[in-house]
Amino acid sequence: MIYRSLLRALITSAALAAGVLLAGCNSDEISLANNAKANQPVPPKLIADMTAKDMDLQSPMLVRLFKQEAELEVWKQDRSGRFALLKTYPICRWSGDLGPKVREGDRQAPEGFYSISPGQMNPQSAYYLSFNTGYPNAFDKALGRTGSQLMVHGDCSSRGCYAMTDEQIAEIYSLGRESFFGGQRAFQLQAYPFKMTPVNMAKHRNNPNMPFWKMIKEGWDHFEVTRQEPKVDFCEKKYVFDAIKAPNAKSDPVFDASAKCPVYAIPDDIADAVREKQQQEQAETAKLIAKGTPVARTNTGIDGGMNRVFAAKLPDGSTGLSEGGDGQGLSLAALTRAPGTIPSHVNPPRGPVSSPDEPLAASMAAPAQAPSPATRVASAAPSAQSDGFFSNLARKVGLGGSSDTTASAPVPAKPKVIEAKRSEPQRSEAALPKATAAAAPKAPEPKQAAAAPRPPLKPSLADSQAAAAPATKDSLVAGSQPIVPANSFDSRFSAVK
Repeated sequence: MIYRSLLRALITSAALAAGVLLAGCNSDEISLANNAKANQPVPPKLIADMTAKDMDLQSPMLVRLFKQEAELEVWKQDRSGRFALLKTYPICRWSGDLGPKVREGDRQAPEGFYSISPGQMNPQSAYYLSFNTGYPNAFDKALGRTGSQLMVHGDCSSRGCYAMTDEQIAEIYSLGRESFFGGQRAFQLQAYPFKMTPVNMAKHRNNPNMPFWKMIKEGWDHFEVTRQEPKVDFCEKKYVFDAIKAPNAKSDPVFDASAKCPVYAIPDDIADAVREKQQQEQAETAKLIAKGTPVARTNTGIDGGMNRVFAAKLPDGSTGLSEGGDGQGLSLAALTRAPGTIPSHVNPPRGPVSSPDEPLAASMAAPAQAPSPATRVASAAPSAQSDGFFSNLARKVGLGGSSDTTASAPVPAKPKVIEAKRSEPQRSEAALPKATAAAAPKAPEPKQAAAAPRPPLKPSLADSQAAAAPATKDSLVAGSQPIVPANSFDSRFSAVK
């Protein structure tokens, strides 16, 4: 298995280069095809983990991000057709506050549901490797929200992005690449302020972003009960999840983020399971509030956060708006090896603590270091709005890459459905909050910078990453295959001459 993975990586580079030559591309595109960073193989340890969890290397993937926990989760589809957690990566740095991005230059990292196609993968990022989140999506645009070049990238430095270490982004990038080779047209990115648990909903009950968070929690609930990628649509400036054609309807519903919602239905089994889950959690949240669960403090003076495992390695490091998982303190995190290289220019969050549970000592830090004079920006070329080199080349060599960001794996069984209510007035919990008052004006985010000289390859995380959280144990169907076929790399490129 390990030998085949390494061999596949070598064949990948050669096949991509051959595809470029056949297409008559220029020397810059040839250099992209031979980009060693983008073609690093998936580490053998991660392949072994997939095998143990009954996953194929090229099966579909899904990513979830959490600001408060400062974690990025990679999920893969197993052979039962359901998604299971493969690995959790601590986030090295994210900027802004809890809440969605509203305008260009507010330093906010996006929240919501986004779709990552091959054209959004950037092998020539100034931040080692990156992929564009696709912000703004149709929902963001309907509200007039602005912003560009919002990435998940390396270098542990953020101005509105989610920043990992170079070693981490190399792994995540390689997993996305293999999923595209397996036939997945786009993988879903779900970005949340925190894990949508009753405890967190109780702690943040007074936050002005709560109506928006309740709306995207619907998507969280759909994924939690089905372990399938939720289908995402927009209408009346709100999210709609897993909508299908209503009974007796002559055609599929057509959605427009700014227009009135069409008549649609939601599968019975999903609707019933989500309703039951929400009723239980709402009751638990009410009990926590009645018991006096403290309200999370508002700290507008802090710019983002970072996972404790990174903060513990920095002089006077602070997690900022992030909170450690499982009660892990900075003293314990200091004993854990950092998953990757922490650059010397990293600027940890500064300021007061974000909640009563946050150790006060963790926030008593010296003034922030001056930023590096050679501040780099994650280049977005190729852009998310047009087909880039990766996407065009994928089609030329038969990968089936598409700029269609709405494609998703279908649910295995077709359930019964119920008709949704016709365009009712928007419920209060789904109403979007007015834009909150911003802090002091920030300098506008630079849109793009020239790519820096190619950095050296970083070692794999396989020998340094701590064991990831175990995946949910699902019953497996013997001999079943992923919903999206994981075609072998060799067969996909057998026609290249």
